[in-house]
Amino acid sequence: MSAIIRQVMIRGRVQGVGYRVWVAQTAESYGLEGWVRNRRDGSVEALFAGAEATVADMIAKCHHGPSASRVDAVVVEEAGADMLAQRGADERFSILGTV
Repeated sequence: MSAIIRQVMIRGRVQGVGYRVWVAQTAESYGLEGWVRNRRDGSVEALFAGAEATVADMIAKCHHGPSASRVDAVVVEEAGADMLAQRGADERFSILGTV
């Protein structure tokens, strides 16, 4: 079981529908580390760190999101451990401010 870090951009109707909170709760229930935030272009950005299979499962869930959302696209890229530093102090998974 190897650890990976993935940066994920989710596009569609993903703001104003509880998507960030859903991501944070789901990621925490999976034991993942990382963060999630809205972007000014209307997308949601997330960073997931953990076991490869668990991160893959979380990304698969992002294609559907909470019931009020509509996901049009999910773009996944590799990311470095330095991106985890954006989390809140002493938080395993954070909801960050909009960028």
